Amino acid sequence: MGRRVLLERRDRAPTGRRIPRDGPTVPLTSTADDVARLRQVLTLQDGPTIVAGHSYGGQIMTALGTDAPNVVGLVYIAAFGLDQGESLSALLSQGPTPPALEHLFTDKHGFMWQPQDDFVQHFAADVDPVRAKVMHAVQQPIAGSTFSEAMGVPAWGSLPSWYLIATQDQAIPPDAQRMFASRMGATTSEVPASHVPMVSRPGEAAQLIKTAAETRTAMPA
Repeated sequence: MGRRVLLERRDRAPTGRRIPRDGPTVPLTSTADDVARLRQVLTLQDGPTIVAGHSYGGQIMTALGTDAPNVVGLVYIAAFGLDQGESLSALLSQGPTPPALEHLFTDKHGFMWQPQDDFVQHFAADVDPVRAKVMHAVQQPIAGSTFSEAMGVPAWGSLPSWYLIATQDQAIPPDAQRMFASRMGATTSEVPASHVPMVSRPGEAAQLIKTAAETRTAMPA
């Protein structure tokens, strides 16, 4: 979850840093560790940058706070957008456990895993099952402790944001996504997709990132 960070320069030439394959590996050991790794990637950019995050990736970019090198905008793709003092566990406890997260289990090292069936049937429900199984196979586990970590000052408080709401999401409820988008004042789009709209509806996800980049390019420096 949140394995990829998409970066696009102000001139809209893509500078995607895929994590972990051809960029630094995101530890997924704590939010602080993951944010530190994101900042390393951001320092490699040579101009104003749009950061897009999916799922837990939203937690990472939100936690950049006011220390976000080169960042001029944030794009949330069915992603967590917590406010100061909030945690993932507190948020998720406010309602029934989403189907995609119902059977998460923790190993002896404290890392959380998702069963394949839940990933295929709920997390990526609108993706071809064969492809979804491959996606599941390359998922990295995340430290369970990240769910209880409280958010600091959110980056979206000082940066413009965009949000793609997945209306068929079974991991982050669509109403929760709408709440995130509303309170951050995000420019919002909705798409009938599961929790992975960047896979099942890549055109819409790419268009929102492009819109964010074009909007920031048009704004005076």
